[in-house]
Amino acid sequence: MTLTIADHHPIIIDGLSHILKETPHEIIDTIVEGKDLIPSLEEQVPDLVVMEIDMPNLQGLSAIKELRKLFPGIKIMVLSIHPEEMYALSAIKAGAMGYVCKTADSEVILKALVQVARGGIYLNNSLVEMLSNTDPSKNNSLAYRYKKLSTRETEVLNMLSAGKRNKDIAETLDINEKTVSTYKTRLLKKLDASSLAELIQQARLLQTSDL
Repeated sequence: MTLTIADHHPIIIDGLSHILKETPHEIIDTIVEGKDLIPSLEEQVPDLVVMEIDMPNLQGLSAIKELRKLFPGIKIMVLSIHPEEMYALSAIKAGAMGYVCKTADSEVILKALVQVARGGIYLNNSLVEMLSNTDPSKNNSLAYRYKKLSTRETEVLNMLSAGKRNKDIAETLDINEKTVSTYKTRLLKKLDASSLAELIQQARLLQTSDL
């Protein structure tokens, strides 16, 4: 796994470097000014972007949307000073696939990095538990359903949400179109959606919950 880190606090960059030191994962670039992030990604797109949403010359959650638009399929994890309860769901709505507070243990941060890089969605257990304990008829329960998706199911769902066709998904994931259709059928069942349009809508509903 290759990473680009965007954070204006040197201690965070040093800390992530230490966490990844004994792993096969590599930090290929570090960004301390928000304006430098897009030029960096234009030069080399990593497997994962780890970013603080509250840094100089970066438009916060809007930056996530812009990155997903400019670099379709890019994986983004937010590592922020702000607690999950404040911004996690909004970050997922914007296009991030994970959100971790900087107060988390190094083991948790590493787990989140790997999970998001593999195509999964990461929210901390307490937030997921809070969401899954709400009325199941409400959109909040989607966070729990997302946690139950396999990595490949999540990848297919993300591509469908981005408007990718079955052919494009098959080529990107090196599988055949029939297999993509099989994943779509599984997603419809797991997310309790009756159509592709509803499935895509379900993929974007996680952020609409009021905490």
